[in-house]
Amino acid sequence: MDSDDSTVYMIRGDTGDEWVSPTPAEDVIVESLRSASDLTAAEIDDLGSYVDADELAAVVNGSDEAITFAVEGYDVTVTSDGDVAVE
Repeated sequence: MDSDDSTVYMIRGDTGDEWVSPTPAEDVIVESLRSASDLTAAEIDDLGSYVDADELAAVVNGSDEAITFAVEGYDVTVTSDGDVAVE
């Protein structure tokens, strides 16, 4: 799901019966990075510094299966089912 302002959104926490709302992919990715590393939000630049918004949108929208990109020394993989892995 994306909007007119180029913000890519992800659906998180879908268990089938619950109402969920889209979250900006940047928020999801920064939260995942902060949880998996010692990085702070201030140390992470805008998502566009690390990954092309159109390529990320293609994954989130299901056109591509996954994308991996580097963020401050960590590899971040986003999959079409909304998973974010940080290594």
